[in-house]
Amino acid sequence: MNAPIDVSFFPRAAKPLASYKPYWARRFGTAPFLPMSRAEMDALGWDSCDVVLVTGDAYVDHPSFGMAVIGRVLEAQGFRVGIIAQPDWQSADAFKALGRPNLFWGVTAGNMDSMINRYTADRKIRSDDAYTPGDEGGRRPDRAAIVYSQRCREAYRDVPIILGGIEGSLRRIAHYDYWSDKVRRSIVVDSKCDLLLYGNAERALVEVAHRLARREPVEQITDVRGTAFVRRASEPGWMEIDSTEVDQPGRVDAHQSPYQTTGEQTENTTDSIAASACQTGAAGQFGAEPQPLRFVPNPALRGRTAPRERTVIRLPGYEQVKRDAVLYAHANRVLHLETNPGNARALVQAHGEGATARDVWLNPPPIPLTTAEMDWVFDLPYARSPHPRYADERGRHDGATKIPAWEMIRFSVNIMRGCFGGCTFCSITEHEGRIIQSRSEDSIVREVEAMRDQVQGFTGVVSDLGGPTANMYRLGCKSPEIEAACRKPSCVYPGICSNLTTNHDPLIGIYRRVRKLRGVKKVLIGSGLRYDLAVKSPAYVKELVQHHVGGYLKIAPEHTEEGPLSKMMKPGIGSYDRFKQLFDKFSAEAGKQQFLIPYFIAAHPGTTDEDMLNLALWLKAHGFRADQVQAFYPSPMATATAMYHTGLNPLKGIHRDERAERVDTVKGERRRRLHKALLRYHDPNNWPLLRQALKDMGRADLIGNGKHHLIPTWQPLDGGGYQSARRKNSTPARGRVLTQHTGLPPRQTGAARKGSARG
Repeated sequence: MNAPIDVSFFPRAAKPLASYKPYWARRFGTAPFLPMSRAEMDALGWDSCDVVLVTGDAYVDHPSFGMAVIGRVLEAQGFRVGIIAQPDWQSADAFKALGRPNLFWGVTAGNMDSMINRYTADRKIRSDDAYTPGDEGGRRPDRAAIVYSQRCREAYRDVPIILGGIEGSLRRIAHYDYWSDKVRRSIVVDSKCDLLLYGNAERALVEVAHRLARREPVEQITDVRGTAFVRRASEPGWMEIDSTEVDQPGRVDAHQSPYQTTGEQTENTTDSIAASACQTGAAGQFGAEPQPLRFVPNPALRGRTAPRERTVIRLPGYEQVKRDAVLYAHANRVLHLETNPGNARALVQAHGEGATARDVWLNPPPIPLTTAEMDWVFDLPYARSPHPRYADERGRHDGATKIPAWEMIRFSVNIMRGCFGGCTFCSITEHEGRIIQSRSEDSIVREVEAMRDQVQGFTGVVSDLGGPTANMYRLGCKSPEIEAACRKPSCVYPGICSNLTTNHDPLIGIYRRVRKLRGVKKVLIGSGLRYDLAVKSPAYVKELVQHHVGGYLKIAPEHTEEGPLSKMMKPGIGSYDRFKQLFDKFSAEAGKQQFLIPYFIAAHPGTTDEDMLNLALWLKAHGFRADQVQAFYPSPMATATAMYHTGLNPLKGIHRDERAERVDTVKGERRRRLHKALLRYHDPNNWPLLRQALKDMGRADLIGNGKHHLIPTWQPLDGGGYQSARRKNSTPARGRVLTQHTGLPPRQTGAARKGSARG
């Protein structure tokens, strides 16, 4: 494969993406945009599509949008790919727009889970959608992956349906559904798809596409990593481990005598055991020379073990986890233990009972892409723009039809994938995995130059060089053997693993090289920073602070108290303090006044009312006033969601007795309101609720009109209307930290956006 060497230096035991023989339709060449209509297909000379992709997002041909990546990867393999974006789901008519796919449907809800996209953390429907032209809400259904799959089946019943995207990844087994407050079946069962590709699916997708092109029946494609499917019969040649219960003893075998020889163990007779014991004792009594202890295989275990790649773990079935919270937590724990591609085993979960019983089978996670493969994916001919059908009357995409999600990443470059942080409330690890997949410097530079030369409106400012986390580029395990054997959920909690490389020099080199490019005036870092890693490299913090911060830097301590932080798997607030010292030091050296933007979560599992009160006191002591509050949002399959649903901590092991760790979960509207109100202690609208809560907690001493009090005794006569510092665009007093909470520039309202668009 003619590509730069993998900068991680770890070989991957998988067929390279670019090594497949192209499909015959490659002769049609590359499309400027993947077609969304019959007219566009005709212009390309196509009579049909080999693959039709259906997505809940507007089609933006940019490598930050999953459907664009999947479409361009398939196109590079020689397939003719069409896209149906945000179709009318009320009937199957819109799904017939491009005709019958020759090979398969590719279905996704979009870059976001459709339920998180449509509803707030308080289950209130949103009025906007950042992935839709004009930020218009209501252009996708609830549980879009299921609805789209049903309509595809109605349109052309005999065409295989391949489901993918984050909505499918997070629902690959039975899962707690926050919006209906119940456990739902695997999305493989509910969508009736033929295959689910979970995680970053390029490798699995390319293999499946070529096998379908060879006319291999989709029901026979059961050996691809990163896939899930339904089967009704057990797979021969696999050893099944029953993990459907907890706290029950397994099979008990007779102990083997440690004095037996291999031959005596094979014979397994009482006489030989006794004779062996006598002989050994006699030899010891008469002074025979001692012999070294030898360990030999236990013949009693022969035939009862199998290699990990032929082992499947049976999780508690859907009916079990639906009625038993302990088994739900146990299934969640097992799932998260089996996520390392180097040692993960297949999983199987029963759905239904009796004649309707069927198994959802999950193959181990996909093998991560090498750097050469990452470069190949990101170097594909993306237009880096929304499809022309979304242009306004001026032929532009920055007016009334602007797609906010594209606007956000329009001048940014994704340099890596994955996250080894393991935060329990986050879905990145479940979807992208813990192993960092990095691009080469040359590939990153090529994309910046293409953005500079091709993207309309580029002013010389690169808005971000990042990914899921700003500073994990080329970080990972020190050896492939340790990486393949590790089963830890996080490489940085409770402390940074001694086997993790924390060398930020490659990232520093990228920053310096890009900011020296012709036409590049400034390179900003917009991705969230992992500050506990950053402090390991003061040189990186200096480079970041002095050259790549536009006045504000986002970081996420999430909380100050050990209770919730331990359930989040986040570092203590001391790491934040150490980073702030470096940040302030290097800002002062550069003669710049710059500020941190810390984010905090309210109502996370494991958070008591006292924890939130202590956080509020910390915020007041440090001069923070939060205008926006992030409340815990239970996304499917997250470990924190399992805590929320079950009240148990899967990080500590699951038991039915006192050994299990119970977790305080914040449920109910009043308590969630209280936790959010404590983050916004400065808002007069919250003072009545806080006064009563402080009295109930025995902390009435915090009610008063002094500087040491949290809230005053009085209430404004105007009813407590609060105007945020953001909208006033105020400047704080000297010495006070300026953040998004105290005085960022005014945010445009919806009316202002419409007014500017009209102008």
